[in-house]
Amino acid sequence: MERLVSQIERSFADVEQELADPAVLNDHQRLAEVGRTHRRLQTAHELARRWRAASQTVQDAEQGLESESDPEVRAYLLEELEASKLEVPALEEELRIAMLEHDPADDRNVIIELRGGTGGEEAALFAADLYKMLTGYADRLGFKHQVLTSDASDSGGLKDISFEITGDGAYSAFKWESGVHRVQRVPSTETQGRIHTSTATVAVLPEAEEVEVSVELKDLKIDVYRATGPGGQSVNTTDSAVRITHLPTGVVVACQDERSQLQNRERAMKILRARIYEAERERLAAEQAATRKSQIGTGARSEKIRTYNYPQSRVTDHRIKFTSHDFEQIMIGALEPFTSALQADWNRQQLEEAASSHADD
Repeated sequence: MERLVSQIERSFADVEQELADPAVLNDHQRLAEVGRTHRRLQTAHELARRWRAASQTVQDAEQGLESESDPEVRAYLLEELEASKLEVPALEEELRIAMLEHDPADDRNVIIELRGGTGGEEAALFAADLYKMLTGYADRLGFKHQVLTSDASDSGGLKDISFEITGDGAYSAFKWESGVHRVQRVPSTETQGRIHTSTATVAVLPEAEEVEVSVELKDLKIDVYRATGPGGQSVNTTDSAVRITHLPTGVVVACQDERSQLQNRERAMKILRARIYEAERERLAAEQAATRKSQIGTGARSEKIRTYNYPQSRVTDHRIKFTSHDFEQIMIGALEPFTSALQADWNRQQLEEAASSHADD
């Protein structure tokens, strides 16, 4: 553990030195990277400081007990020794978790793409429920959110919606929501009380900065057209809607929510960059034979990750076999128990892999 603590202390000192370097301060991309590393290491550095203090207390108390004969002083030293002996291993566990391999996207803002899946209008209504749940969670965490594009269904649901969530660590909180969500309930249109099953898909994309994803104008096909509302009727008289196709990858993004063509273009480009960035992350992960367990188990967005059973008022996450009956609170955004359980399971797997790797060495 001394070796790990020393490594943390050296790394933290190096990062603090970089933050004071004028060359780093003048490089926007490098400054952002160093700033993220600094924030991550702050927690580990504080744990390392507490570990050193607790370890020193154990050493001092043991030495004092060897020479001290006063009963009151010995009682105090024994109390200090017992408390610190409990604190040291707990801090060591926290330090190991703090220094697990860190996803560099964890600190980023996110763009969430939510679509109704199988189930027609009921799926669109469920997608709207998920949108309320996810934005409610964002509100609980103190994050901001903004709709980028949306397409409402005739019943007031959502065929699809893309929205941005901004805040330090947004991706680390929302990455667990990526995958297929399933609902089991009696639709309002069901006259015989039968339970129907519908789905909605959620894609959580870390937001890319312009300096990280180079999109050449020559690689884009940009079409403009008149925005349309339900039923296809024109909702304005200018060509404000924008559809951008990234020719090398085939990624297509359309945006018509804003009345200004420029605003629609900016929003479409933001989504386009995020999709390209995530595709590149997935390609690199595949090359390294890494599985995206932190997102959705096998990495397939077709995988069912969670079921919301309305008649039984329960929500089950299938990745970790975790069930909660706090149904109403979950549906307005109380996702903390799921996030904590998923993160703890991920930490456990990483620690086991690290221990296995060390055993093989």
